[in-house]
Amino acid sequence: MTRLHATVESVTERIRSRSQTLRSEYLEQTRSTKQNQPRRNRLSCTNFAHAVAAVSSNDKLTLHQERSPNLGIVSAYNEMLSAHQPFERFPKIIKSAAREAGATAMYAGGVPAMCDGVTQGRPGMELSLFSRDVIAQATAIALSHDVFDSVVYLGTCDKIVPGLLMGALGYGHLPAIFAPAGPMTSGLPNSEKAIARQQFAEGKISRAELLKSECASYHGPGTCTFYGTANSNQMLMEILGLHLPGSAFINPGNELRDQLTHAAALRALEISAVGGEYTPVAEIVSEKSICNAIVGLLATGGSTNHTMHIIAIARCAGLLVDWTDFSDLSAVVPSLTSIYPNGEADVNQFHAAGGMAVVISQLLRGGLLHNDVKTVVGDGLERYCSDPAQTDGRLSWNPCEPQSSDTSIIANLEQPFDSTGGIALLEGNLGRAVIKTSAVKPQHRHIRAPARVFRSQGEFLDAFDSGELECDFVAVVTNQGPRANGMPELHKLTPALGILQDRGFKVALVTDGRMSGASGKVPAAIHVTPECSDGGALARIQNNDLIELNAEAGTLQAHIDTDEWKRRENTNVAAENSTDNGRHLFSNLRCCVSTAETGALTLFDPQASTS
Repeated sequence: MTRLHATVESVTERIRSRSQTLRSEYLEQTRSTKQNQPRRNRLSCTNFAHAVAAVSSNDKLTLHQERSPNLGIVSAYNEMLSAHQPFERFPKIIKSAAREAGATAMYAGGVPAMCDGVTQGRPGMELSLFSRDVIAQATAIALSHDVFDSVVYLGTCDKIVPGLLMGALGYGHLPAIFAPAGPMTSGLPNSEKAIARQQFAEGKISRAELLKSECASYHGPGTCTFYGTANSNQMLMEILGLHLPGSAFINPGNELRDQLTHAAALRALEISAVGGEYTPVAEIVSEKSICNAIVGLLATGGSTNHTMHIIAIARCAGLLVDWTDFSDLSAVVPSLTSIYPNGEADVNQFHAAGGMAVVISQLLRGGLLHNDVKTVVGDGLERYCSDPAQTDGRLSWNPCEPQSSDTSIIANLEQPFDSTGGIALLEGNLGRAVIKTSAVKPQHRHIRAPARVFRSQGEFLDAFDSGELECDFVAVVTNQGPRANGMPELHKLTPALGILQDRGFKVALVTDGRMSGASGKVPAAIHVTPECSDGGALARIQNNDLIELNAEAGTLQAHIDTDEWKRRENTNVAAENSTDNGRHLFSNLRCCVSTAETGALTLFDPQASTS
């Protein structure tokens, strides 16, 4: 077995040491809840009768015997999310599998699931990040009846999978398996879609032509096919060992997809406390598996949202992680994938080129992943170096090829697309920030230019439309952090900034807001912490201040006279928060949310989620 890389070992030990007290308290709490028999036999007769009143007579008989496991189903199904629409069928498949095994399954509850693709630039986007913690709470409510021995979680997209896992860790004594729906089949190439967006921003095509392009790209059930947060989630669940191997990128409606869902239900029963291979989720999510998750994110150039989500997930498992951990790993983890927006391929082409099995195989070979971790299929991450297949109508797994069938999509360790990871940490007198470098060409990773300060996307776009931005500049968009307005994604800026860069101007974005997995070719220092609403230095920036962003050196600096900088006060006032779309209902979350670097969490005392 390849020796573990020294930096991976060092970062893991640092997380373990930093988290020792909190992790011990968490594990002790989960162990005290563990029972070696179905917990429902501890319910009073009245409680139990309520729980099973509506189930079929056969299931009721099985439940009354109190010997077989009862599987809970927590789902984020709705019809508006293309990636979640297939989940309508999954409970039936899961229940059928459980009955075949002499057990039962019950739909425990649903969780909210909003689509960032629909709310981009709209008031609803201010609820997006907070929806993650609401999903975690809704998951806890679904499991609160104390009648389940194991749980299958149905979720795919942006804040939903992290929220489900955070909620699952609140019931850490219960085993958990995630069953995804998969990506939609390939449509209009993502690069062509991006061109159409820029052409529309320049007034070169009509709204009808743009809509035709968008509908050709987003055209059916499943996740969007670019490597954004939704598909980064699937990478994350695979490398954490919470999927069945190779589950991430099988299209909806495929017979193999249904077989994997059926098999996930059976495996969830086997790893329950009464199934013989008890594997609680609290023991799967460890300092080693969290380190693996960060490595996977960096190697694949995944969503910058996960620089918050991984930290939040870890905190729910009693583990403390920060951006320095990401940065130190990024220095030694190479970029191994070229998937849009980091390349031309979509996730279906990535999967066809070997997908997660090859990526995990390469990273294990380089000593960049911990192999000695627990997963839902047993000990050892090497189990995920295999691909599911149908053999005579039955599901089986075959060892993957050690190298990709297309090295233009998945590189070998010896010839990576970049020697470092796809996400970097920036530090300087403006605070700490993250930048996704994997989609930014090297010549655009260093910019030194005057600031143009905006309070919103709308102000920026008004300036662009009026022709005021035909110059080199750094767009500073302030008061977009969690406390200010819920930290919306700022993707409406992407086409305009791309146009200006294509015209030869040196441009960049600096903000305490988000850009996520679709962060594109323009350098963007995002998640600036402390945020403006928390006294952050970004609020001191004025028009024409000289800003330097250097992704290679890891710096974010305002070049201002020291005495002048000290004299300046935070005079940048946030735009007034609207009460449209129920945003006022989330005002309590804005007041108590932690910083971006501590996961933007509302579920804990903010001071308790720092190291």
